[in-house]
Amino acid sequence: MSDAPREALAQLLAEIDRDMRDTAKLTGRTALSPAVRAALARVPRHRFVPAASERAAYENRPLAIGQGQTISQPYIVALMSDLLDLPEDAKRSARLLDIGTGSGYQSAVLAELAHEVFAIEIHARLAESAAKRLAALDYENVTVKHGDGAEGWPEHAPFDGILVAAAAQKTPPALLEQLKPGAKLVIPLGREGDTQYLTTVSRSATGEVTEKRILPVAFVPFTGRGS
Repeated sequence: MSDAPREALAQLLAEIDRDMRDTAKLTGRTALSPAVRAALARVPRHRFVPAASERAAYENRPLAIGQGQTISQPYIVALMSDLLDLPEDAKRSARLLDIGTGSGYQSAVLAELAHEVFAIEIHARLAESAAKRLAALDYENVTVKHGDGAEGWPEHAPFDGILVAAAAQKTPPALLEQLKPGAKLVIPLGREGDTQYLTTVSRSATGEVTEKRILPVAFVPFTGRGS
């Protein structure tokens, strides 16, 4: 699907590969899964940034998208997607929840990996533009709505993975309830003013919750009621 400039995309992927190696001691993984790397290569990031930022679209850094929000650094998008540890047959059946879709870039990457993606954005203008953008790019397996991500999307639960692109003080309880046993929720956690840590959260069949800190990050704050 990608219409990205080949040289710029190749350079970005090389930088992400390097970042994966450099952070391996923290993340426990030296490289992206082939599926995640291929998904990144297929998504045209320049279609998810404002026109004024298109020339910077393939730089490995976050960019402003309006409403005080950003499109995440590509390395972080890649790592969060990889941390879901989706099965090889995810494209056939996996259902994912993306909280804080912003411009829709993370949702597009997930759509390349999974059967269905349900995306929530608390800013109405961003939600509307993300939905239109994803539809224009033929991501028919992504559904976007304007709403409070802390509440999740119970009508479509349980999910095989949940990503949250905003920092919360704790994991919203509704999201844990909507996570399939054994699946992973990836979220930046940290109290206001403290260091944020990208964290994986899983729930066992008996309800036991396990959290694992991965590495320090910097995200916009979670503004939902459960944050």
